[in-house]
Order: sequence, then C-alpha cells, then structure tokens
Amino acid sequence: MLNQKLQQRLQQKLSPQQVLVLRLLQEPVLSFEQRIKQEIEENPALDEASEMDREEEYSEEQTLDSIVSDEDELRDDISDSTELNNEFSLEDYLEDEDAPGYRLTTSYSKPDEEHHEHPVVSSISYQDFLLAQLGLTRSSDREFIIASTIIGNLDDAGYLRREESALIDDLAFNQNIHTSAEEIDRMLKLVQGFDPPGIGARDLRECLLLQLDRVDEMTPAVELAILILQDHFDEFSRRRFDKLMARLKITEEELKAAIQEIQKLNPKPGGNIPETTRLNEYIIPDFLISNIDGDLELTLNSRNAPELIVNRQYQDMLQAYVRKRNTATSSEKAAITFIKQKLDSARGFIDAIKQRQETLFKTMSAIMEYQREYFLTGDETTLRPMILKDIAEIVSLDISTISRVANSKYVQTPFGTFLLKSFFSESMQNVKGEEISTREIKKILQDVIEEEDKAAPCTDDHLVDLLKGKGYNIARRTISKYRKQLNIPSARLRVELQ
Repeated sequence: MLNQKLQQRLQQKLSPQQVLVLRLLQEPVLSFEQRIKQEIEENPALDEASEMDREEEYSEEQTLDSIVSDEDELRDDISDSTELNNEFSLEDYLEDEDAPGYRLTTSYSKPDEEHHEHPVVSSISYQDFLLAQLGLTRSSDREFIIASTIIGNLDDAGYLRREESALIDDLAFNQNIHTSAEEIDRMLKLVQGFDPPGIGARDLRECLLLQLDRVDEMTPAVELAILILQDHFDEFSRRRFDKLMARLKITEEELKAAIQEIQKLNPKPGGNIPETTRLNEYIIPDFLISNIDGDLELTLNSRNAPELIVNRQYQDMLQAYVRKRNTATSSEKAAITFIKQKLDSARGFIDAIKQRQETLFKTMSAIMEYQREYFLTGDETTLRPMILKDIAEIVSLDISTISRVANSKYVQTPFGTFLLKSFFSESMQNVKGEEISTREIKKILQDVIEEEDKAAPCTDDHLVDLLKGKGYNIARRTISKYRKQLNIPSARLRVELQ
C-alpha cells in the first residue's frame, strides 16, 4: 500500500566553494602546484600575475561607478536568458584591483625571487634496465617473451614471488606460448645472471647466494658464508650463533668473518640500480621553520605556486557588452553567461587558495607554539602530548580540518624534515603523574636499545624494568608494540657477535 507523507528534515551540506577549499587544504605542496597549473589550463579567465600586474593598477576607460549604474538596464535586456541567474553582478567582476590577496607575507617565495621549477629526473625502472640487458643476449623471440614475462613479474625488491605454474598460465593465455617449468627455470637463470647481482631470486636465501656466487675472490670466509646459507640458513636467520659454531666446528672469529661477508650483500637488489637509472624521489616540505636568534620563524613553501589574477580580457569583454547592451544578440547573451561562469570559477579558486594558505599558516603556527621547546632544541623528550583536538581548540577550527592539514604534509626544521602528523601523539603519565608524550617514550626506548650490550640484548621484560627505573611505568605489551612501530626486532634477532 502506497502512502504519501510530508517530512521535514534538517540536513547540512557543504557548498561547492567549501568542498574546493577542503580539497586544496589536504593536498601537499607538489600536488597543490599541479592543481594550480591544471586550473590555469582549464579556465581561460585565470592568469598568472606578471611583474607589471603587481606594480601597475589596471585603469578602466569607463569608471566603475558608471558601469554599475548601467547594470539594472542591462539586466532587463538579458532577463529572457534562462542561463543567467539573479545573482549576476558586474560589480563583482569589474573591480579595478587585480591583486589576488592570497600570497601571504609569510610565504616562502618573495616577490623579487625567481620561480624555479623542481628538476625532473629522467629515469628508467629497474625492469627497463633488465630488459635492456636482455636485448643484448642472443635469445630467440620465444625466449625473449618468456624472459620479459619473468622480468615483468619481479616485485619492487627484485624478487620473483609468483609460482612457475602461474607464469606458465600467463604465457599460455596472454602470449599463446605453451611452455614448461624446466623452460621457465632456464630463462629465470638467464635473468639471474643480469646486473645487479641477486636479481630474480625467489627468496632471501637464493638472493644472497646469487650474490656470493659472483664475488671476485672466493676466500675461506666467502666459502663459509655460502655453506651457512645453503645448509644452515634457519639457524643463521634466527641468529643462533652457538649452534652454528657447534655444528660447523668453527671458531667465533671464523663465524664473524663469514657474517661480515653476508652483511656486505644487498637483500633488495631491485633497489640497487645505479642512481643515473633510478627514479629519485624528493620530499618537498610544505612548511619551513627557522630558528633566528632564539625566535622561531614560520614560512609556507609556495616557491612554484604562481600568483593568480582574473584575466583582464574577460573583464574587458563584460565592459564591451555593457556598451552594446541594446543590440546584443542571443548568442552574445549566451557568451556573457559563459564569461560569468568562468569569472565565478576564477574568483572562487583564488579565494579558495587564500583560505588554504591562511588555514595552513594558522594551524602550523599553533603547532609550532605548542611544541616550541622541541623546535628550539630538537630534543624529542621535550615533545608535549598533542592530539588534533588540542590544535583545533586553539585555532577554532574543526578537528577534520586539522587532520587535513596534518595529512601528507612535511615540515622542515633545523633538525630535519618530518611528516607533520608524526608530532601528534597520545599522552601517558609517568610515575610522578606528569603527562608525557608517547613519542617521548619511544625515543627513550630507542635510546635504551641503542646503548644495550649487543652480545646480550635486552628482552622486553628487561626493557620494562629499565624504563621503570627512568620513571616510565610501561606494560610489556606496550613495549612490544612501540618496538615494532620503531621497526626494532626482538632481542634474539638483535644479537651481534663482538
């Protein structure tokens, strides 16, 4: 049975302008620069400001007052055009001030500085590097396709993780080549002979052995290293050195020499392509904090973000339409609608950039003051517990806005460049009842482990006692969690021969 009823509901929706601001806010500096370039390409009413635009005021032949006085008559002329809305106002588009007003005085880029693009590194992937070597072999077309398929299935570290049966199926379905496990293995050995050594291995053990097989001089230490990896890899990976010495009947010095040879090897040969052939990635900070005689100075990195203005020609077109309003055709009225939309979009984008810059600077200033002691000294133990809500209350913004600012943004300090969200941490209490940051605890935990006896590393239980002696009452499971977050292995895997 169908029923009709009237229901009233209160719902909050973001305007398109608010959505644009939020999207720009969460983008890091490189993405932000690309977004500006894209908008300039797509909107002809948006232009980069030149030096002349910054220094000279744009003079109109007809004063703004006279243009605005003709606005009512113009509305009557084009009221039959359904594409124009009632909010259309020439006053919004014919202002005699071109300055966008979004480039803050705190910006990293000064007006008199040249704008330099970040260098684009010409590079190839390590798979391309391997294919180039494959092209130098005397392989048949069939062998080339099989080897290329193997190379294409190597992961980022340079390992072949897929089973031979899966490769056989791929070649049958995609290349109409019916092959066998023996042929796959033969072509894999060909790939494993390429540079860098260790490429194409199916596991870490094979990767290390492939590299040892290609050393220039087969010394007793290298031979022992090969023996350990071939027959005693489990004991070696678990760092059970006493069992290794007993089974192989070797001295500690001999074992140490063999381990030193293994430590020279690269466990991820896919990341060992020469620098000239690999893609280099650079972290571009969004914020820069400087310590000038004890005073912290914050700047925004906007070096490659051009200053934007509204295109003058589009404003001239509006002014020209005012002059010929009595003879305007329907196509000209449609054109004025298009111009209005583009000018709306241009001014909205400029306003969104202004809000983005102001919000970024306001939020980062609050974070800098909140963690002032750290940014002055670089001592992580001085970091205060800080959550998104703390900063949101200071700057009177929503927590989600602070989250967007912190996400994927980097800040350059005198002590290094850090991900902004890494400064946010929960709090704990020490034995004195004082609030301390969990990041401070992690730093102390890391320092304790670095100072431990490498021949007998501290267990998690021992770490609990050590931190308790320093005034931090931390549970064992918490110690284990923090240790894993710091990528520190367990005590047994931290054993080193002295």
